Amino acid sequence: MWSPKIPVNAIDRLSFYLRTLDELIAGDVEMISSEQLAKQCGVKPDLVRKDLSYFGEFGRKGVGYRIVDLYSQIKKILGVDRTWNMALFGVGNLGSALIRHANFLKQGYRFVAAFDVDPEKVGNRLPDGLIIEHADRFEEVLKERNVGIGVIAVPPANAQSVANQLILAGINGILNFSPLHIHVPDCCRVENVDFSIKLDILGYHISSFST
Repeated sequence: MWSPKIPVNAIDRLSFYLRTLDELIAGDVEMISSEQLAKQCGVKPDLVRKDLSYFGEFGRKGVGYRIVDLYSQIKKILGVDRTWNMALFGVGNLGSALIRHANFLKQGYRFVAAFDVDPEKVGNRLPDGLIIEHADRFEEVLKERNVGIGVIAVPPANAQSVANQLILAGINGILNFSPLHIHVPDCCRVENVDFSIKLDILGYHISSFST
């Protein structure tokens, strides 16, 4: 449903709205206005209405949104109204932490495969029951387990190579935790998660406050 006319930041905010609505549902809240949702998310009400307007008409003027319905509609827009099977490449400290991250499964993202090249790791069973496969078997395993998203947590020198192999195997969604920003063709989408960049931004703002 996404098109170039829809700002990427609007997609980011939809994800934030979704998590806020999830919390409200857990608190048995049934209705919410754009003003209330905006306040909960720290944005302006006009922005909430504009973000939602890219995808249709939601709620009723003067009444607001039925939270369960809006939650369901945003999940469908984001494509998270289904379970996505993921494969992890690189079972080091970061990769192991990602496997244990409970929120992935809660949001519909499930690790179904994990790969490494370290002979001391291959064959080991992870806490969630997955057995670490050798990277040589990745193409076979990806097809067997219907993987839709590849998660890269390998050293920077190997990240682009892993991405290239994923693309050749037909995987067009990649979450990259390597410090190296990888490049993919237009048919694919990569999200680079670089903690050091976030820390640099945080450091800049902290320094600005103190000057």
